[in-house]
Amino acid sequence: DAPGEAAVHCVIVGFALHDAANKTIFDYSDIRGEPHATAAANINPYLVEGKKTAGLEIGEQLADTPPDWVAVSVGDGCTIAGVWKGLLEMHKVGILTRLPRLLGVQAEGSPAVARQFAREGEPPLGNEPASTIADSICVAVPRNWRKAVRAVRDSRGTYVTVSDDEILEALRITPQLTGVFGEPAAVATVAGVARARQQNIITQHESVLVIITGNGLKDIRTASQAAGSPHDIPPTLDAVAEVCETKRT
Repeated sequence: DAPGEAAVHCVIVGFALHDAANKTIFDYSDIRGEPHATAAANINPYLVEGKKTAGLEIGEQLADTPPDWVAVSVGDGCTIAGVWKGLLEMHKVGILTRLPRLLGVQAEGSPAVARQFAREGEPPLGNEPASTIADSICVAVPRNWRKAVRAVRDSRGTYVTVSDDEILEALRITPQLTGVFGEPAAVATVAGVARARQQNIITQHESVLVIITGNGLKDIRTASQAAGSPHDIPPTLDAVAEVCETKRT
C-alpha cells in the first residue's frame, strides 16, 4: 500500500515491490532459517540508531542553548525514540547542557501511542483502525510504542493529537513562515505545537524545536488540497504586478 510517489522512488533505485504484510515476511524468514530478519523497518533496531542522528545534531548545533521542547510526529514510535536516545547521549558526554522535553504529536485518527501514554501501566494495544491524511504516521498498531512512551515520560514531556484540518492548515502556513515544504505527517508537529500552546502545555516564553521528518513531494495530492489551485496569469509584468498587489491587500 505504498503511496504512488514512494513506489516510484523504490522502483527507480532498483527495488522490486511486493504486496506482503509483516507476518508474511517473518514467516518467510523462519522458513529460510533467518529468524532475526529486519526487513520491516519499523521494528529494525538499526532504525532507531539512525534516527538518533537527529538528536546528536541538535546537541551539536544547540549545545549551549538547547530548546525547552523538541516536537516530533509519531507513527510507529521509532523517530521519537531515536531522537531521545541521541539527546541523552549528547547530554551524558557533556555536550548538551540540559535535556529538552519531548512533545509527541499524533493524528486524531491514529492516536494509539498517545492513548497508551495517557494510560496507567502498559496494557496491550488494541487493533483499532487508523485513518488520517498524514500517511506516514497512520499506524493502527505501532511497533515501537514502548520506546516512544518511555522516551516522552523520561523527558517529562507529553503527547497531543491534532485533527486533519489542523494538519492541512499547517501544510499551508509552514512553507509561508519557514520556506520548508513538509509532508502532512511532518507538519503535524507544527499543528501539535499550536495545540500545545492553546492548552498551555508550552508557554509563550519557552523555545521549541520542530522536527520536519519528511518532504512535501511525498504527498503532492494532499498538498494541493491544502494550497488550492494555482493562479493562471498572462506572462506580462502588469498581470504579475496585479496578482502581487491583490495578495498584499
